[in-house]
Amino acid sequence: MRRDFEVPAGQVHRLAIDSRVLADNLLGDPATRIIDVYVPANMNGDGLPLLVDLVGFTAGGPAHTNWKNFSENVPERLDRLIGTGAMPPAVVAFPDCFTRLGGNQYINSAGTGRWADFLLEEAVPFVEKHFRCGGAGKRGIFGKSSGGYGAIAHALLYPDFWSAAACHSGDMAFELCYLGEFPRLLRALAKAGGTIGKWIDEIHAAPKIKDSELHDLMTLAMCATYDPDPSAPYGIRLPVDPETCELIPERWNKWLAWDPVVMAETRGAGLAKLKALYIDCGNVDQYDLVYGARRLHRILERLEIGHVYDEFPDDHSSVDYRMDKSLPYLAEALS
Repeated sequence: MRRDFEVPAGQVHRLAIDSRVLADNLLGDPATRIIDVYVPANMNGDGLPLLVDLVGFTAGGPAHTNWKNFSENVPERLDRLIGTGAMPPAVVAFPDCFTRLGGNQYINSAGTGRWADFLLEEAVPFVEKHFRCGGAGKRGIFGKSSGGYGAIAHALLYPDFWSAAACHSGDMAFELCYLGEFPRLLRALAKAGGTIGKWIDEIHAAPKIKDSELHDLMTLAMCATYDPDPSAPYGIRLPVDPETCELIPERWNKWLAWDPVVMAETRGAGLAKLKALYIDCGNVDQYDLVYGARRLHRILERLEIGHVYDEFPDDHSSVDYRMDKSLPYLAEALS
């Protein structure tokens, strides 16, 4: 719902791409993907920076271009920021990366798919060619929650591809944000006889999914992402004993290798290549993500990596307004 009717409205173009790297994925998800692309008013994209929006779990990129009650969707927010001069013009892409497990973490996985390759090798080059935008030194990535994880993970793993990143309330400090979910998950699986595949099949066959079931599905999606077993149903294996909930060290260590606060210790120096790095989190985040954000902030300070770090008085929900700070920062650095 537009808040400023005085500024001109940009255009949202809906493209479709037939992905090679997502073909024949383990989950059977479609390889043809929608990418919505915002282009500022009275522009064609030529020469503008490109920002890529990674949405949170249970959403796809086009969810951010849909009409939104009581607030702006992202294109409307961009219209206001660009139209008032608060932000330099930029093209913004919204790729659909939804999966049968409710989403993904935007990294390559034998369980959920080669999502990093999809973004780097297919989606971004496709958008850049179509609109003549972005390119080396003019690409930024941003997201919240799982999307925030994807943004910081990509910044750590691919600093030669991306030149700016913003992580809003991203998944990190895995022992805090994930481990507490397993007792409830195990109780839910026990009701289905302990069979993961059967539980997921029943979820998809039900007339609706409960909020608690979405949280359990998210935990299983993380299993298929960080330590997949391609021979298991949906590529899922647990990092805990299904009867006692004790951690299995070998399995859990596979998870920790993907934790941004762990990756930052070995890959953090590469972030110095970025033109802009923005990290924020609500100080009462209900998933305890603020503690991981603080850890990452300390590591980056120790490594003398320039970045903006901000805590704000809110939780994890409905915090899109934080883009008013991050998007101008990224666009300015890339312009």
